[in-house]
Amino acid sequence: MRPVVGIIGNATLINEEYETHAGGTMNSCAVSNVSKCLPMIIPADPSIVSVEELLETCDGFLLTGGRPNVHPEEYGEEETPAHGIFDRSRDAITLPLVRACVERGQPFLGVCRGFQEVNVAMGGSLYPEIRDLPGRDNHRMPPDGTLEEKFALRHIVTLTENGPFHSLFGAREVLTNTLHGQGIKVAGARVVIDGYAPDGTPEALYIKDAPGFTMSVQWHPEWNAANDPVSRPLFEAFGKATYEFAAKRRARDYARAV
Repeated sequence: MRPVVGIIGNATLINEEYETHAGGTMNSCAVSNVSKCLPMIIPADPSIVSVEELLETCDGFLLTGGRPNVHPEEYGEEETPAHGIFDRSRDAITLPLVRACVERGQPFLGVCRGFQEVNVAMGGSLYPEIRDLPGRDNHRMPPDGTLEEKFALRHIVTLTENGPFHSLFGAREVLTNTLHGQGIKVAGARVVIDGYAPDGTPEALYIKDAPGFTMSVQWHPEWNAANDPVSRPLFEAFGKATYEFAAKRRARDYARAV
């Protein structure tokens, strides 16, 4: 049996009236085909699931991107129009889930909004709109064009020499896509920023001294994950960590049973 990776779903309206919890197909494909794990979409709503249930059901978690932003109340700031739209139910699941995973050594991979969730969960804060800051670039998805054009590789990320991302990718500089509006303002406790865009925007992080896999990125590695030289090793490493966690859990459960 493959380990189970819970993919955080986003609340979505189909035809502007039918409520769903959705996950992009490319996320499921990356988890299944590259991480070699069993993808399971999670309805991120505390009225439906609990963090405790998720921790026991899933072996790892993919914290996906999404249009809604983390509510600024979660990092002690007032809501403004620049903060965009929100999903408080997702906040209520993912933020405590991140903290629990860090404590338990349960692996997660944060992507875009998920990257930001990890920072907020650990006590950090976010800028509502990167492109409005002096000297910063527009990191948002191009409004027009094909999916290939929107997810095209657009800027370099420079990684810390001999850091975990440098070691994983085998290079100090990697080329990534960029489809986000917000970004890290203040790094949370134990959050180590391990890569930056050319304008200084944090792009890669991990949690210091965490017992499990906590790598998270501001870009979208699920796009072309099987072929991209940056995405593939990231999802492979996440999958390896998830298999190792699942094996330890099975061994623990067996020892308790005998």
